[in-house]
Amino acid sequence: MLASAAPAAPSTKNPATGTDRVFNFSAGPGCLPEDVLRQVQQDVWNIAGSGIGILEHSHRGKVVDKIFEECEADIRKLANIPANYRILYLTGGASAQNHMIPMNFMPKGSTGDYIVTGHWSQKTFDQAAKMGPNFGTAHLAATTKDQNHSYIPADDQIKYSASPAFVHYCSNNTLYGTEWFRIPAVPAGVPLICDASSHFYSRPIDISKFAMVYAGAQKNMGPAGVTLCIIRDDLIEKGAKDIPELLQYRTFVPEFSRPNTPPVFAVYVMGLVAKWIARSGGLAAMQKHNEAKAKLVYDVIDGSKFYKGHARPEARSLMNLTFRTPNEKLDDLFVSEAKKAGMDGLKGHRATGGMRASIYNAFPKAGCEALAAFMREFEKKNG
Repeated sequence: MLASAAPAAPSTKNPATGTDRVFNFSAGPGCLPEDVLRQVQQDVWNIAGSGIGILEHSHRGKVVDKIFEECEADIRKLANIPANYRILYLTGGASAQNHMIPMNFMPKGSTGDYIVTGHWSQKTFDQAAKMGPNFGTAHLAATTKDQNHSYIPADDQIKYSASPAFVHYCSNNTLYGTEWFRIPAVPAGVPLICDASSHFYSRPIDISKFAMVYAGAQKNMGPAGVTLCIIRDDLIEKGAKDIPELLQYRTFVPEFSRPNTPPVFAVYVMGLVAKWIARSGGLAAMQKHNEAKAKLVYDVIDGSKFYKGHARPEARSLMNLTFRTPNEKLDDLFVSEAKKAGMDGLKGHRATGGMRASIYNAFPKAGCEALAAFMREFEKKNG
């Protein structure tokens, strides 16, 4: 006999939101738009009047065909992606790209240049450096480790190798709370590859400046399970042909990202999020929204002798806001008291300590207002 559904948990209103949900400052997976969550609730049961839920549909069927086609069209329009770029839906998270990129584009005898500005770009470089004798050499073009990744290097601080096969960098640093607000200048003709996982869709970027941009969906684009890869045609053609087929980017192009069963649900939600952003005014509107949210919190930090931000002001991320109080004991108390007040996910990463407020696109301005008010009150009580 099939088990009956468990009774629903009793609903309690949160003091910060006035609903049964909290303000979710998690660095990832991040919060999703409420409109999207409501649509997902419906479509898990029965999508498009098909009588079948989205989790049950064949990845080769017409319903999923339409989802994939619409998702690509919406992403192209939203991010202004040129026609000579392919959109791929990959698995393995952005971390899988740490292997796929050098396997495809760093052949034996070549050099791949890496700019390290935080935890994830360090891991990316470290993996490339371990590729072994059948591949090329990873070159550390710049690192900000000397100041605990609190800044973004100037172009004259980046020392490229003689003839790099590509340059790789991570444009927003989730742990340390720094962000690139310019595109690094690279040698003429050298492909630039960007891990934009934690801020893609947060503001417009010029895709034509890159050979490849990739991003795990679980920050700003949807749920975990799919990595969006935007890659220029000529770079795909340069990819290695003597590596396993599922590690070649070209494999995914004729199959419309379905050489095997893809993460259909994650792509479906990513498509809904793209539509939500378009309805909300597009990427320029997202940028204004995110700047206004971040300013609420950064203004408290800048006007206080109690709080100290980790990142230099000119490099401060709009997505991941990092700060601390005078000592670890107060940091722990801050996180604990904030959670009681309906604000979850504020504990900083162990590499930086302190607090981290992640305020991705779907995070409401009211949450930043609540955090700013809480910060002021906490300082009054403990400063």
